[in-house]
This record gives sequence, C-alpha cells and structure tokens, in this order.
Amino acid sequence: MATFFGEVLPVFSRAVREEEEEGREAASHREVRVQWLPENQGATGSCAGRCPPRSALIVAVGPNAVAFVNAFVQSAGDWEVIGTVTLWNEAVEGTKNLAQEFPTDSSCLLYRLTSNPNILTCHCSDVVPEDQLFQWTDKVFASLQKQNLNVIVLSNCSMAEYKSAEPVSGLVMPFLRALKTKEFKDSLCCPLLEQPNIITGLPAAVLSYCQVWHIPAVVYQCHSNVTHLDSETIGAFKPLLSCHIAVPFEKDISRSAEILKKLFENFNVQSNLYT
Repeated sequence: MATFFGEVLPVFSRAVREEEEEGREAASHREVRVQWLPENQGATGSCAGRCPPRSALIVAVGPNAVAFVNAFVQSAGDWEVIGTVTLWNEAVEGTKNLAQEFPTDSSCLLYRLTSNPNILTCHCSDVVPEDQLFQWTDKVFASLQKQNLNVIVLSNCSMAEYKSAEPVSGLVMPFLRALKTKEFKDSLCCPLLEQPNIITGLPAAVLSYCQVWHIPAVVYQCHSNVTHLDSETIGAFKPLLSCHIAVPFEKDISRSAEILKKLFENFNVQSNLYT
C-alpha cells in the first residue's frame, strides 16, 4: 500500500486480539452461578409486606462442617434441595449431584427445611478462590431475605494457622473459636478468636458481607491437626447443640451416629486407591 513520506500506519496484532478473547473467555468460566428451583425463587427473594419473625442460614465450609450439618442438623426433619452454587476453578473438579434439576458440577448445595422454610443450609465442600469470594457472597445473599436473617458459618482449619502465647502442646485439640459481627447478640458456644488470629476464605467473606449489611452472623472455626473427614473434628462442633434455639438440631444421637457411619464408609471407599 502506497503512503506518503512520514505517514505512521496502525499495526494490528492478531496475537493481542486472541489474548483479549482468551481473557474474556477465562472470565466467563470463573463466573459464579446461583441457580434456584423456579418454585423457590419467590420464597427466597425479597419479602413483600411481611417477613418471617426469624430465619437462619447455616453455611458449612469443608468436609467436617458439612458432615456435622448432615448428621446433627439435616437428620432432624425433612430437607429439600432448593438451589446450587456453581463455580469453576483449578481446585474444583466437579461434584456428582443426585438432583437432576441442577448441573453436575455444582460445588455448593442449598437446602431448606420443609416444615420451616425459614431454616436454610448451604453445603460447600469445594474451595472458593479469593477472586470468586465476592461473587459468591453477593449472588447468594442477593436472593435471600436479609431482614431478621441470622447466619451461622462452620469451618475448620489447620492447627498450624493458630497463633497463641501458650505452648501449642498445652492446647486440647481440636477446639472451637468464634468470630461474630457487631449485630450478633446471641450467646456463643465457645471463646472468641484471639488476636492476632484471623479467618480466611469463604467464612471471612460471608462474615464481612454480613458486617456490611448489618446481618447478625457468627463463624465457628474448628482448629484441628487434620483437614480431611475426621470424627474428632466433627465432634468439636457439638457445643452448638446447646446453642442457637432457632436451629432444629437432631436430638436422637443414635441416628446422628448412623449417618456419620455411612459418611465415613463412603469416604473410606473414595479414598481407597485400589477401588
């Protein structure tokens, strides 16, 4: 193409355009998607005129917290799956979901107590990366009634993350520590988390969201030597059975023990290299 002397021609690079397209494609892959059953969208949306006297959301983060909720919360009464949270990242391979209405790669499941729709639970066994935490909290809580909502988060972390002036050998493990929002007025089931200890990940994101929106919330974090499914770590959450009257905990311990037995049987089968 003929040009006059000194003319500067724009140079287009196909590589730059391809990188931009790949960036947009990667961003769409990392989008957090919340899906509700159609008949439950109205029940979880904003309240019109009248809100329930008190509602509760229990968020279980990690295998031990999920196992505790399965054995001691959802064993009491009938529960139904009402929604899922689907996300993709390098740490999430996709979980098998028995509910045919939802994608098979759902990383979090949301349940509702049929006899009391104001009681919800959320099971989150997979890791939610830092760049997806804001999306997770913003989209999940956008569909919930915030008025008169109480949030309880259960999680566990490695004992190596705990800082104490006392020798670690003198601590009885596993043990619970709590961190709450200013609006949370109920009695706690364990001591508060001592400084300079902090919580991270999804529990911290949920607590921060609740603090901003003035939602009563508390995080119960179990410090343990193990992070995989463990009976002692699950048992560390048992002090919650005497707190939080709004949550229907299972009174029949034998039934809870049977559920835990099945969970450990499934865990042993999945962790066996020869199966």
